[in-house]
Amino acid sequence: MQLNPRFCVAPMMEWTDRHCRFFHRLLTRRALLYTEMLTTGAVLRGDRARLLRHDPAEHPLALQLGGAEPAALAACAKIGADLGFDEINLNAGCPSDRVQDGRFGACLMAEPRLVGDCVAAMKAAVAIPVTVKCRIGIDEQDPESALEIFAQNVERAGADALIVHARKAWLKGLSPKENRDIPPLDYDRVYRLKRAHPRLTVVLNGGIGDVEAALTHLRHVDGVMMGRAAYQEPWRLMAVDPLVFGEAAPFSSAKEAAAALTPYIERETERGTRLHAITRHLHGLFRAVPGARAYRRMLAGAASSPQADAELLAAALVLVCDVSADSSRVAA
Repeated sequence: MQLNPRFCVAPMMEWTDRHCRFFHRLLTRRALLYTEMLTTGAVLRGDRARLLRHDPAEHPLALQLGGAEPAALAACAKIGADLGFDEINLNAGCPSDRVQDGRFGACLMAEPRLVGDCVAAMKAAVAIPVTVKCRIGIDEQDPESALEIFAQNVERAGADALIVHARKAWLKGLSPKENRDIPPLDYDRVYRLKRAHPRLTVVLNGGIGDVEAALTHLRHVDGVMMGRAAYQEPWRLMAVDPLVFGEAAPFSSAKEAAAALTPYIERETERGTRLHAITRHLHGLFRAVPGARAYRRMLAGAASSPQADAELLAAALVLVCDVSADSSRVAA
């Protein structure tokens, strides 16, 4: 399957679960969505049915794996491909302590040959694209040489794309949260990487706050990946299909998209899912528009009740003004 990486929503721990992804798909048909990172140990020995569960509507959908052992990653990649995921992505950019203890995530920037071996093993195991997500470097590494060597190894191994978060990760001295903000962004370094590797698909990640900014980056790279802005202000995703792909948005307004969740909510709550597990991903849908606070208060206060259902979301939507699909303007 040939995936289009022009616009992606980043994998984000505790955020991009299956309910979040289903909701995001109502806002954009074309964006490539990613799961939260799953470790090889969890996939091989955990509750696979729960961890890898996804709705057919989520496609195109990539599975992000965390690991550093080629055989284990190959086995997990095959499991993911057999379950219908459209891409397998290796996490070489997460700076958390837990990831470092497991010798994967951003610390793999120091082992480019190993990453190449991991990519080659996964490529041999599956027919779907295999990609890598990384930083421009870690700690005292020089991003010019570190990222170049890393890219050479993954390209030689056959990686279908390299997604680059355009910041260093400081594994010593900064927390994971600080690593998302304190190291300066260096978009030019990623642009230079693309120029040096014209055949390698390069996707830019980091600090992209709106779709208009993404369009600027697309002059220099093959794709962009939006993270926190997509989650915290999901209404921005309604502009992806019109601005990036030249197609109509799935719905004309944020309220229409949220209301379209009703059948999904009814199905999930009948299976025992709490409404809050779904609606927590909608809290930012009307950020900074009239009625948003009352809307959030209603969802946060009552959605955890076992009796809460789709009617609660409908009632919350009455309290808030709307956001159109073609702009950030508030619709009265």
